[in-house]
Amino acid sequence: MAMSTKAKVITIASLVLVLALTAFVYFRFCFVYSSGVNAGDINYFQREGVIFKTYEGKMIQSGFRSTGTATDGLHSNEFKFSVTDDKLADSLMRCSGKHVELRWKRYMGTLPWRGNSQFIVYEILSAR
Repeated sequence: MAMSTKAKVITIASLVLVLALTAFVYFRFCFVYSSGVNAGDINYFQREGVIFKTYEGKMIQSGFRSTGTATDGLHSNEFKFSVTDDKLADSLMRCSGKHVELRWKRYMGTLPWRGNSQFIVYEILSAR
């Protein structure tokens, strides 16, 4: 039984739509946009969330940045990050106030079970 032209068009359009949606989701939430290392002092690290409990932290980096307005003055550099590994999170809990070097991956979007940040820390290089 041959498909009608209308059915072929609907099938092809549906396939293209599914492929485009799959590509969007992959590049938005799974593709690693960048990776690197940041060093600084852990300001805080905590587990938070209502439905999805995630580990969130903030690192204060040496140096200052200007906000661009004369009235705002200077602010310290902050690196906000999330952690998905429980063992790594436990190690970071004990690093509050210490100078650490963290290796991270940056994703284009956030997922509620991965954390509130695009930056996901996956390794502690050093802590002192």
